[in-house]
Amino acid sequence: MNPLLVFFVVAGYFAVLLMVAWLTSRKADTDTFFIANRRSPWYLVAFAMIGATISGVTFISVPGEVGNSAFSYFQFILGNLVGYWLVAGFLLPLYYRLNLITIYSFLGQRFGYWSHKTGSFFFILSKLVGAAFRLYLAAGVLQLAFFDAFNIPFGVTVLVSILLIWVYTFKGGIKTIIWTDSLQTLFLVGAVILTIIVISRDLGWNLPTMVSEISRNPLSDIFTWDWRSGNNFFKQFFGGLFITLVIVGMDQDSMQKNLTCKTLREARKNMITFSLAFVVTVFLFLCLGAMLYIYAGKQGLQLPAASDDVYPWLAFNKLGLAVGIAFLIGVIAAAYSSADSALTSLTTTLSIDFFNAEKRPEAQRVQIKSRAHILFSVLLALIILGFRAVNDQSVVVAVFTVAGYTYGPILGLFLFGLLTKRKIRDRWVPFIAVAAPALSWLISSNSEEWLGGYTFGFEILILNGLLMIIGLWAVSHKQDELSVSP
Repeated sequence: MNPLLVFFVVAGYFAVLLMVAWLTSRKADTDTFFIANRRSPWYLVAFAMIGATISGVTFISVPGEVGNSAFSYFQFILGNLVGYWLVAGFLLPLYYRLNLITIYSFLGQRFGYWSHKTGSFFFILSKLVGAAFRLYLAAGVLQLAFFDAFNIPFGVTVLVSILLIWVYTFKGGIKTIIWTDSLQTLFLVGAVILTIIVISRDLGWNLPTMVSEISRNPLSDIFTWDWRSGNNFFKQFFGGLFITLVIVGMDQDSMQKNLTCKTLREARKNMITFSLAFVVTVFLFLCLGAMLYIYAGKQGLQLPAASDDVYPWLAFNKLGLAVGIAFLIGVIAAAYSSADSALTSLTTTLSIDFFNAEKRPEAQRVQIKSRAHILFSVLLALIILGFRAVNDQSVVVAVFTVAGYTYGPILGLFLFGLLTKRKIRDRWVPFIAVAAPALSWLISSNSEEWLGGYTFGFEILILNGLLMIIGLWAVSHKQDELSVSP
């Protein structure tokens, strides 16, 4: 694709985002930034969450991963669906009843100071890593499509990418994000549909033929029952369920959007509507992946060795200018819709959970928020550059591997707080939160030898959370017992 065309497409795209940001951030204060003054329409939040959830990882890696593991990822998505319903049924009522700005305040109310800070810290760590991985994909596409043509180094690409996010989120915050993410959802879903239409046309397929060709191809196989496989149904399903509980229900990024709805009833409608739309959208991505490989086979094309490169390579080189432009906008929309949301939630968490911004005068709140926003922008850039230096696996696997370890302590803390009435010795929580993922990694690394060939997949999160709960139980006592300092 012509680099100048890429420049004008990207410039036009961000011009639209900046216009939306300007419209939504007029008369904005810190309440607008943190909770959108609790006035967001539920249906707009539901649509926006699709774009934030379907990141650059889904957009690029999921279609490519079909060539490695067929539709087995859909087992994980079915677990996601149940997880979303559990969040709507059990966690949203709690957060609305407590009138929270950040959900980790619950841990402070339930357990104490150190539990509150530990939950917030592990969220910040998890979200920073996840957002960096996702934005890395978008920066890589921009590098390939534009910056390489002018010998501009990758570091500059990253800095430009993050600067653009900072510009359109720094004032309006979550209110702006809901509107820009809705726009980005439209772009990324439109790109997938257009690509499917173009491939179908090139192959001479109508809709019934397309359905028939995909369904009878081994690439569309969903279920794996071998208990030793990392793609086993039960591992994928329960991994998807628990990851959703944590990455959505116990994650400030996702919950911050839900908490902008006017009432609990509207927040629940948002979550149920979003969950169904999300499942349909991911299935479209999987179908696209099958079609990419079928198309390449029929055309006798030699695909790139890395699965993450399959969709970009075909879009830019074989499927025509319209698909190339749509792909470019789609991957940027997918990556930025998750990265901008992450930057806003990270800023909110640090401002509220560590600096108590909600208790300060408005001028101080603005100062704290602004400094946190800049800090996380810099950290994102540094992590992306580090990831480029060491990454050697599919990004979709890398993101959830990391999440399985860093979100485990959060899962354990919330479940222990929700399912028991026991008090804990709060000072021990940070140590347990480090020990649980370390022990999980040790078990996972040796599972084939220790557990008769068993390999862990996404269910490592469950083990991690369970070890955290065991640790919390060990330092807990009944409510009516006299509290003893450790």
